[in-house]
Amino acid sequence: MPPEGTPASSSDRTEGLTPEGWLTDCWYYAAASEEVRPGRQFRRIILGQPVMLARTAAGEAFALRDVCPHRLVPLSAGRQIETNGSPTIECPYHGWRFGTDGGCRLMPSLTEQDAYPVERVRVRSYRLHEANGMIFIYIPHNPKSEEAPAVEPPSFDLGASRPRFIVTDIFSAHMDDAAVGLMDPAHVPFVHNQWWWRPPSTGLRLKEKAFEPIKRGWRIARHAPSGNSLAYRALLGSEVTTEIAFQIPGFRWESIEARKSRIFTLTCLTPEEAKKTRITQITFWAGAPLLDMLRPVLIPAARKFLRQDGDMVDLQNSGMKYQTGMMWIDDIDVQAKWYLTLKKAWAASRAAGADFENPIQPRTLRWRS
Repeated sequence: MPPEGTPASSSDRTEGLTPEGWLTDCWYYAAASEEVRPGRQFRRIILGQPVMLARTAAGEAFALRDVCPHRLVPLSAGRQIETNGSPTIECPYHGWRFGTDGGCRLMPSLTEQDAYPVERVRVRSYRLHEANGMIFIYIPHNPKSEEAPAVEPPSFDLGASRPRFIVTDIFSAHMDDAAVGLMDPAHVPFVHNQWWWRPPSTGLRLKEKAFEPIKRGWRIARHAPSGNSLAYRALLGSEVTTEIAFQIPGFRWESIEARKSRIFTLTCLTPEEAKKTRITQITFWAGAPLLDMLRPVLIPAARKFLRQDGDMVDLQNSGMKYQTGMMWIDDIDVQAKWYLTLKKAWAASRAAGADFENPIQPRTLRWRS
């Protein structure tokens, strides 16, 4: 049986881990750069908290907790306006204005006789990292912490590339269950059996893959795609290799390379609520003109592929009403166990104030799919 992957109790406030079972002191995917338009803002729930994602008219992306401390109105419902030459967000209820750092800049109702310390009023601000058309947000364990991030922002060796397309879905699942489902190697012939990807006639084949640890995760060492990966060979040619990796808190990527071409697909998991996880799949490519032509077809296909996993989550939920424990077996469930092992090791390192050490060891896994 697997170790428990359910959220921690409210009394178990482990450093680096929320009571809901989400990792902290980590970077999460927040939004696509194109979603955050100059002079605009919107609300997104991230790790159970309302976050206002915004971009100033000058192009600076910033994020604040989307609750005005005065009457708790969402700041995202307000407007951006300059205050003393600096960009601020104005609350729509009483006009309080907050800078991009979260500090209050103005309370219009105050008179000259009022000595209220406006500068002491703040809303929580978040560090952002923007690269390759993606925005990542850092979630510290201590909301009031001003320390530098515990880890560097995500980097995927993408150069100056920008996404060719992005698809998003919301899974009705705790992040742990969503992550485990997406990394499951044996479900493909049953869940994703469309003719252009993995037709049922292919049958089950023995897979044997060498896994190795990476920074805060693991990967399948670069190898030739499976014999049934018809799409890869058709699009990129015969000399194709692929590498698949996972890194906590929730990044899975596949890099497919040929002599002059590359496809890179990044899947990001961002928890919103206890049973609600945002799944974002971002696809990049270079040197693959056929993909440029097929883009109108690839986007709905990617959406369908992701939704098929979401449909399995919905079916799983119908069983979880009556039973929470799952039966896990080797070798197909080893990656799921690794995921929970990494979470535990991360929380332990944060609690001890020590550097994180990856407990995963190289291993060859075998299964049929």
